[in-house]
Amino acid sequence: MSCFFATTDAIVYNSMEDEGATMLEQQTKKEKNELWEWIKALLIAFAVAAFIRFFLFTPIVVDGDSMLPTLEDGDRMIVNKFKYTIGEPERFDIIVFHAPEQKDYIKRVIGLPGDYIEYKNDQLYINGELYEEPYLDELKEELTEGSLTFDFTLQELDPTINVIPEDYVLVLGDNRRYSKDSRHIGLVHVDEIVGSSNFVFWPIKDMKFVK
Repeated sequence: MSCFFATTDAIVYNSMEDEGATMLEQQTKKEKNELWEWIKALLIAFAVAAFIRFFLFTPIVVDGDSMLPTLEDGDRMIVNKFKYTIGEPERFDIIVFHAPEQKDYIKRVIGLPGDYIEYKNDQLYINGELYEEPYLDELKEELTEGSLTFDFTLQELDPTINVIPEDYVLVLGDNRRYSKDSRHIGLVHVDEIVGSSNFVFWPIKDMKFVK
């Protein structure tokens, strides 16, 4: 009798060992599957984030005071990189572009292809027609002498052209006295434009859309 019970105990014990090993193997397999699912999810998330950053939207920090009072030094903005893949820059858009100094500038589009630009007595004339610039009102009110935008014509910037050529735009900073723009670096080719930007997301207290 003792041998019978001993043999039975051994069979039961071995069976429990097999079940334990099977459960452990299943648990390990489940954990590996869960880990792989997490890895795939993270890879997809990184891929989506990279796609959004490089092809749709990207953040930028405003460096300097050339766009005052519209934008302040240190403002953080979202650049829409997709907009100009399906459309063209529009007058008064705020754009980010690659400047000759191997850095990105943020300025406002003033002149479009086919335009003749002239500033006279602090007023903008495009093809002989007067255009209002309400985004400059605050700075003009603060002036004690002189003009915010000194007189110039398109031909004074480039004597070889009568109007802005195809695929080029003329850009100016809103803070005209302290902006390095098309008056200094020339017209901007559309291929150099990164995108448009009109949303400030930081500082949070200054979060806003600008125009």
